[in-house]
Amino acid sequence: MANKNETIICRCEDITAARIHECIANGCTTINEIKRETRAGMGPCQGRTCRMLIAQELSRAYNIPLDEVLLPTFRVPAVAVSIETMAEACRNDR
Repeated sequence: MANKNETIICRCEDITAARIHECIANGCTTINEIKRETRAGMGPCQGRTCRMLIAQELSRAYNIPLDEVLLPTFRVPAVAVSIETMAEACRNDR
C-alpha cells in the first residue's frame, strides 16, 4: 500500500501530497501561493483536477470550511496556432 504522502495531487505537474503539505508547513495559506511554489494547477488542465484537492488540504490544515478556501478561477488551456492558420483565417475574413 502506497504512503498517503506519495499520492499525486497534481497529475499534470507531478506534485505529491507531501509537497503540498510542505508548502502549508512553510506558511502557504492559499491555492495561488501553493501554485506559485509548486506549479500545481499550471499544467494543461489548468487546475481542473487538482485545485479542489489542494483546497481540501488547506481546509484540513487550517481547520476552516472548504467553502472559505478561496478557489481561483482557471483559464482556458492555450493551444499553439500556426502562422499559416492565422493567415488563412485573415484571408477568409475579407
